Amino acid sequence: MRVMVFGTFDNLHPGHLNYLWQARHFGAGLMEARKAGIKKVPLEMIAVIARDKNVLLLKGRRPQQSEKQRAAQVRAAFKTAGWLGKAVLGSLADKWTVLKKYRPDFIGLGYDQKVDLKKLKEALASAGLFCKVKRLKPYQPEKFKSSYYRGKE
Repeated sequence: MRVMVFGTFDNLHPGHLNYLWQARHFGAGLMEARKAGIKKVPLEMIAVIARDKNVLLLKGRRPQQSEKQRAAQVRAAFKTAGWLGKAVLGSLADKWTVLKKYRPDFIGLGYDQKVDLKKLKEALASAGLFCKVKRLKPYQPEKFKSSYYRGKE
């Protein structure tokens, strides 16, 4: 079972960790529901880290941390939690490439992510994927939001 999330993950904070936890928790629930008659499969997290160039295009500013630093922090969070997972860099050419490569069973979207759901579902269908997509809940957004962490280092 593969759970995929997307994000910038700049200045990894409790809001990000909760997002990862919610996605993993929901994926585990799907896995439990499907496990009847299916051999045991590990739950794997795939965090797609936004490229610096794409963050600049989307948000009009560069992240404070490099894409490699952000990926390393997410990998460390997976390791600390004892989760099987990867933090991979998104594609500069085709943002849907990761879907075809990792073939997720579940995609967790952040509450504030600007995603064209119609295009996402079209990309999934064209890749032959029939995975669940769910928008996850915010975790204390008035306290844990990356924009609040800018300039605090």
